[in-house]
Amino acid sequence: MKWENYTSLPEKFRNQRVFDGCGISGYMNVDGTRESGKKIVDMLCILSERENGLGAGFAGYGIYPDFKDYYALHLLIDDDYSLEKLMRYVETQGYIIQSEVIPTKIPSNIDHPPITWRIFFEPKHKKSLTKDEQIVKIVMEINEKFDGAFVMSSGKNMGVFKGNGWSHEVANFYKIEEYKAYMWLAHSRFPTNTPGWWGGAHPFNLLGTSVVHNGEITSYGTNMRYLESFNYKCTLFTDTEVIAYLFDLLVRRHKIPVPIASLALAPPLFSQIEKMEEKYQIALKNIRSTYRSAMLNGPFSIVVGLTDPKPTLIGLSDRKKLRPLVAGISDEGNSIYLSSEEASFRRLMLNRDTDFKFKEIWHPNSGTAIIAKIGEGLIRDGREKPFEKINLKVEGMV
Repeated sequence: MKWENYTSLPEKFRNQRVFDGCGISGYMNVDGTRESGKKIVDMLCILSERENGLGAGFAGYGIYPDFKDYYALHLLIDDDYSLEKLMRYVETQGYIIQSEVIPTKIPSNIDHPPITWRIFFEPKHKKSLTKDEQIVKIVMEINEKFDGAFVMSSGKNMGVFKGNGWSHEVANFYKIEEYKAYMWLAHSRFPTNTPGWWGGAHPFNLLGTSVVHNGEITSYGTNMRYLESFNYKCTLFTDTEVIAYLFDLLVRRHKIPVPIASLALAPPLFSQIEKMEEKYQIALKNIRSTYRSAMLNGPFSIVVGLTDPKPTLIGLSDRKKLRPLVAGISDEGNSIYLSSEEASFRRLMLNRDTDFKFKEIWHPNSGTAIIAKIGEGLIRDGREKPFEKINLKVEGMV
């Protein structure tokens, strides 16, 4: 791919790495209200000290109500030849409902940006594969074998927009403020150990699952080999890609409830487990044994959006909280917010056009998920003990 050439930064800054830098933000309106991307742009761009101009991106959920029943493939394409080749392949896999360029506003300092394209798509009916699995197969095939094409996102009624540049540049490029969504995710900078290129920016996505990440997953090799045993192809060689696929595997394919999946990815230490009630010890030891290769090691904080089985916003940090994560709930209790810094929330309160207030702002515990769901509100605030508010019998753990 040639997209690493598209950056407005001088050459001397292009390989700059700040290992604890990335800015992450996200929020959900739990009643499903869709609103402009302006708020998420404000939340991310205020974190300018956490980016170096080599990558940023946004994920919006609920942005395509007129095509909500179809998979929305967001693509980065090198050139017209690659686009034509890709379209021929996609046509063999199902039905193209609509195919069009993703509208952009190209700044003067970018000479040859990639083609941004979207396809609303319905896969062919196959007895051997569900439609979701067909889409996964298509995504893996394109990202592995098509030199001039990359799938940014593949979910229904959602999309990822990302590229090289500062957060405000990427927001302007994709006209993020013109989209309306009930859940937004955002990230600034780029994967720590990979080159800054358009496809390597966050969020990373598969179907309805999107992830933005600050940190470094030192268990990447183990996680990657584990995922490959389930036919996932980790072609981007970055740790955030495996986080997205792990959530897809545990929640969508294995049908594990989100609170339990989060415990599998960031379980308590054995020294902590030994101090718990016997039933919790048994449950956690079973989780750690079954999903030992899915456990995430290293410093991280992540914000995750997913739609299966219900639209959900998740925030999770490592077990020592080596990367920051702050949560907030709006004054009326309808919106849940997550960010690397409280500055994102303060920025919203400084908006003179609204009388925006927070009911509470807090720091979730290390290794403890904060979870909000559409229609249900805040399920877990990230300050609970591991199995608090979880019925082990209902979840099939005892």
